[in-house]
Amino acid sequence: MVAGLCGAVDPILTVGDVVVASELRRLGALPYLTESECMCRALEMQGVRARVGCVLSVDHFVRGTEREVLYAKGTTVVDMESAWLAEAANGRPLGVVRVVVDAPGSELHPLSIVQNGWRALTSLRSLAPAFAVWASLACNRAGEAPPSRFEH
Repeated sequence: MVAGLCGAVDPILTVGDVVVASELRRLGALPYLTESECMCRALEMQGVRARVGCVLSVDHFVRGTEREVLYAKGTTVVDMESAWLAEAANGRPLGVVRVVVDAPGSELHPLSIVQNGWRALTSLRSLAPAFAVWASLACNRAGEAPPSRFEH
């Protein structure tokens, strides 16, 4: 499970929106498909609406017109770690959830970082119960026992 913040390139997304990765991309690598179906089901069971889309992992903050270019290429949001962390899954189920911290028309700057950051982190924190549900669903699909740290 990878969870954290992201920057939206899809203009319909706003700060605090939840995005489940259907695939992870990064430059120079093949796309990595994720367990979006199980994650969406787990979030839905907790009453959370999420958007499913492509997460592109980059090595820099994406701003301005670069967002438009990436959106035109099928990217929903950008982050700075998920695609690299996916390698550690080593064939096991992988869920990726990102919460929007900046978006087109609402880019991070010194005055907005506290408000946008607080809103996004609060949204992210509220997702924790769904992650335990996801672990059970994904492990059941893979024929594995859920990790003991998620047991109630």
